[in-house]
Amino acid sequence: MSDLPAARLRLHKPPFFSTGVDCFGPFHVKLGRRSEKRWGIIYKCLTTRAVHLDILHSMDVDSFLMSLRRFVARRGNPAELYSDQGTNFRAGERELYESFNSMSSDLQRILAAQKIDFRFNPPAAPHFGGTWEREIKSVKSALNTVIGAQSISEEVLHTTLLEVEAILNAKPLGYTSSDVADLDAVTPNVLLMGRLDGSLPPVVYQKSEKLSKRRWRHCQVMADHFWSRFIRDYLPSLQKRGKWHDTPLDLTVDSVVLLMDPQFPRALWPVGRVVKVHQSADGHVRSADVQVKDKIYTRPVARLITLPVIPDDDDIHGAKPSSD
Repeated sequence: MSDLPAARLRLHKPPFFSTGVDCFGPFHVKLGRRSEKRWGIIYKCLTTRAVHLDILHSMDVDSFLMSLRRFVARRGNPAELYSDQGTNFRAGERELYESFNSMSSDLQRILAAQKIDFRFNPPAAPHFGGTWEREIKSVKSALNTVIGAQSISEEVLHTTLLEVEAILNAKPLGYTSSDVADLDAVTPNVLLMGRLDGSLPPVVYQKSEKLSKRRWRHCQVMADHFWSRFIRDYLPSLQKRGKWHDTPLDLTVDSVVLLMDPQFPRALWPVGRVVKVHQSADGHVRSADVQVKDKIYTRPVARLITLPVIPDDDDIHGAKPSSD
């Protein structure tokens, strides 16, 4: 098991200094008589566990960059931004890099401290960002179940996302005592606002009451449904802790491996040879470059199956006797 990354243990840094980002959706919103798709984007502080939710009008680079600007305006500039190999994330990093290089040298020197360090996980390796991918998966699953394919207004969707954000940021970060005399638990909201959670209490509706046509009640009902799914599916999973007891051998160059690809049957998985290995800070190999025919793929070791070396005929039957 790898050590905790440095982003999990930042001391004396503001919230969202190290942030993970991912997209989810789509959701259908009503605009007059037509229906359009909207996506959600989640920014996760890797140190304080705080969450920031926003809406994307599309999955292109412009929508991502505008969402990033809104995030910076509300939460501050992140120093590190972790994500997968999404095309909108990749294109956004490239466009920001080109814009920075087009500035004058004096302006670059002034703005160097404001640069965002984009860090991308290897392809097909969501477990590299497990600390935020696991919660993002639970949030996406609960939201997709609550909202589903129903068509709602964009205002209701936006309000529901912010209600969900408040629910997630109200989670205790440690053990919560049942004694009322003990201090209140620390939550991400306390770290973000500097005070106890001051959000309005949720409205309680009867289960037999049908969904109201009033938009403000609509978003309240969906927030209640999200909370029910969240405490039923996500919170019990926090008690599970896995641990490796053995240290497997690291992958080496020239090893013959089988590339796992869930999109294809096992019989069609390609076989390649390792041409380069990438070590983490603890010295273990976490990903590798594999050559398959004339192409090179970067894959995590969790997606590589080492094949046994086929011995030569001389090794099987022994050395040939000499003629002497």
